Amino acid sequence: MPAPANPCEQALAAWCAHWLSASGAAHTSLKPVAVAYSAGADSTALLMAAKQRWPDRVLALHVHHGLQAAADGFEAHARDFCALHGISLRVEHVQAAHAPGQSPEDAARDVRYTTLAGMAQQMGASVVLLGQHADDQAETLLLALSRGAGLPGLAAMPDRFQRHGVVFGRPLLGLPSRVLRAWLGAAGHAFVDDPSNTDLRYTRNRIRAILMPAWEACFPGFRPLLARSAGHAAQAQTLLDDLARIDLAQTGMPPSITGLQSLGRDRQANALRHWLRCSAGVAASTAQLDELLDQVADCRTRGHRIRIKVASGFVTRDGGHLAFASPAGTSPI
Repeated sequence: MPAPANPCEQALAAWCAHWLSASGAAHTSLKPVAVAYSAGADSTALLMAAKQRWPDRVLALHVHHGLQAAADGFEAHARDFCALHGISLRVEHVQAAHAPGQSPEDAARDVRYTTLAGMAQQMGASVVLLGQHADDQAETLLLALSRGAGLPGLAAMPDRFQRHGVVFGRPLLGLPSRVLRAWLGAAGHAFVDDPSNTDLRYTRNRIRAILMPAWEACFPGFRPLLARSAGHAAQAQTLLDDLARIDLAQTGMPPSITGLQSLGRDRQANALRHWLRCSAGVAASTAQLDELLDQVADCRTRGHRIRIKVASGFVTRDGGHLAFASPAGTSPI
């Protein structure tokens, strides 16, 4: 009896047709393709689809976070699974302890992406594929809504992005977790379940265990609809970014204060968000941005001083322009 078709294969093919062809894949045709492989269900299904598509070029990247005793078992399973299926595996051990004021999830994610990017660059991989799926996308959007996020947050997770000089892809955002797990069971592929996923101290786990079932009970099949809303938000954010680039081309980078004052308040806010995100990698809270806009409006004399806390630094006045002063006395941006 033939093995059932992996639902990830079609999703991966569609992602490749859209992104690899658009980016000119000819120069990457002989490079390795990496999969971030945690040994969990989602990354296992994705890894097997990648192995089917690129039998001689797929590479599994496993990050051992050192945060729980079960992590040693994850690594052991990853090694056994990849050896069984003839897949090259690279493992890196990291310490993902969070800093004061930083959530454990954010700390682990930051270390994971940095480590994956480093491994991919060392191995010459053309892309790193991630196993996030439709449930993860829905959880991300619900989490953003609960935090009062703007459009960047409501856009949830993009299916392609760059970080640390490496292209990352999420080809499975349209597939529910249950579909992936059903295929793994039918195909007989073993995987591990992270016990921390049931720890209700973490906000995302509470959303998964409590809120998602309630939404499903009220709105069956809601996940694709949330994904559609996230797509609309992403499209709107793209247009706002285009407008910000037009406005910043007139105000300069960093923006001049008089140039900002020539714009309406909403366009000022949009331009400032874009400047801070692209130049300093930070985002101002609503209260911080409102205060900054008020200061820009009031800045009519040479002696007017601006110094507003944003993230870990400060937006300041530098002559006729704004600047972002990074922590530890580094140069303004």
